[in-house]
Amino acid sequence: MTYIVLVAGQGKNLQPLTLSYPKTLYKLDSDTTVLQRLVRSIRKCDTKAEIVIVVGFMYKHIQKELEDDNVLFVHNPFYEVTNSMGSLWFAKEYLQRENVTIINGDIVMSNQMINDVICAHTDVPYVLLDSSKTSGNKYYVQVQGDKVCVMSKNLTNFLGNYASVTKLDAVSSRFVFEQLAQMVNEGMYNLFYEDALVQMIFDKNFELYYKDIKEYQWTEIDSVDDLLKARQIQVEH
Repeated sequence: MTYIVLVAGQGKNLQPLTLSYPKTLYKLDSDTTVLQRLVRSIRKCDTKAEIVIVVGFMYKHIQKELEDDNVLFVHNPFYEVTNSMGSLWFAKEYLQRENVTIINGDIVMSNQMINDVICAHTDVPYVLLDSSKTSGNKYYVQVQGDKVCVMSKNLTNFLGNYASVTKLDAVSSRFVFEQLAQMVNEGMYNLFYEDALVQMIFDKNFELYYKDIKEYQWTEIDSVDDLLKARQIQVEH
């Protein structure tokens, strides 16, 4: 399985902590950073994993940190003016694999979640959401039945917070690649890649499913409190 991990951003929401180094290099313990934990947990559950790291901001620091972890690097030199759509476009070669998991690199998850969800094979495209988390300045997901209707930061009614993970099967990965290429060619590289998924839902009746991960321990690192919570996940799971 292929895992595309997006870490090109500058982590502006955590400045000034991230002025000197990327937030994915924050240490969860004396030996392991956020990004190392993610990569090594995936590798433990999926020994044949193809792990692709899309770097940008302070990319040399990240490459050095993972030089012994058998990962592939893709560089987004325009990280200051792009968003995740631009970063994923640079990894387009790997987006067209048979089973692809796209993950924001600032996610910390329990080993159980990595094993049960992240490394699980899929035959349909789906995103992860957490229905137990419904507050904060987050990306929200509204659903109808077993499918996603819309994803946005500007929703009043929604099932839960998007967990910054998308899983694609062989067919949907190629559809997403085509949509991504179209939007980037039209100058929309400063959007989130999830905006391409939403566009496909509205314009092409794309069937995007979801999985509720409320039973698992996880956090996206957007604040100092999240950093502290991430350390607890590291200790307890």
